[in-house]
Amino acid sequence: MFPAPFAVFLNQNDKNYVEPDISVICDKDKITDQGCNGAPDWIIEIVSPSSRKMDYFRKLFKYRTAGVREYWVIDPDKEIITVYHFEMDNMEEYSFGENVPVGIYKDFFIKL
Repeated sequence: MFPAPFAVFLNQNDKNYVEPDISVICDKDKITDQGCNGAPDWIIEIVSPSSRKMDYFRKLFKYRTAGVREYWVIDPDKEIITVYHFEMDNMEEYSFGENVPVGIYKDFFIKL
């Protein structure tokens, strides 16, 4: 698990990268001194007023097409967690205070 600032190079191009708020990488071979080469397994973004469009639209598309397995958008203003399970091609929403299942790990839940 790597918190921002941590560079994630989604493509082979080593000049363009994103900096998710939290990145979970299960394959240690992807981790270098520069950051992560390839898609993390799980990315969490915490929405701020200035990042709303980026987190809900641009990064959603980038992460999905790059091979991220699971993407969470945590929205403190709305008190919701939007969970995208890209491998299962579905999306679920949870309210703060609910147990949110982590899809990439069996029997693992997080309550915000």
